[in-house]
Amino acid sequence: MATKVYIVYYSMYGHVEKLAEEIQKGAASVEGVEAKLWQVPETLSEDVLAKMSAPPKSDVPIITPNELAEADGFIFGFPTRFGMMAAQFKAFMDATGGLWRTQQLAGKPAGIFYSTGSQGGGQETTPLTAITQLTHHGLIFVPIGYTFGAGMFEMEKVKGGTPYGSGTFAGDGSRQPSELELEQAFHQGKYFSAIAKKLKSAA
Repeated sequence: MATKVYIVYYSMYGHVEKLAEEIQKGAASVEGVEAKLWQVPETLSEDVLAKMSAPPKSDVPIITPNELAEADGFIFGFPTRFGMMAAQFKAFMDATGGLWRTQQLAGKPAGIFYSTGSQGGGQETTPLTAITQLTHHGLIFVPIGYTFGAGMFEMEKVKGGTPYGSGTFAGDGSRQPSELELEQAFHQGKYFSAIAKKLKSAA
């Protein structure tokens, strides 16, 4: 039976979504892994989104909290808001109380990826503060560490991502994930899924 990895994310301007797509490719490159993209529900009205110049959402399906129970592992992605996950993703996590009460996610692996507006905008605090969500569910946090190799030590180019997970810098919104950031996202998907597969086979 295939190992199901759900890449669950919120993306307002598309930066997190681009990382998610590469993570899915990396995850799907592991034999025996079924990787699926999901978006969490939007909490802002269409009027507000229009005023914020947010583009239309993609056709990636919207996940419900109970659907998380179907997966063997998760990679959660979100933009930062003042150094923490965006409220839309927090609202989704707040709706997982039923799963928390029964600990249906306990023992499953979970990773994190993110986007920030600047180099000091939360590349470490965003995943660090998000770990509390994983902890209360009994999820096993799987960081990428320094497994991306030389790419982790890039100093000549602007590059998001940390040992916590892959990331990108959005700047004023015009900057898109770089080739190196996308490579790191692919690596995260592949690395995480290999671990999720091992954990499932050992269960």
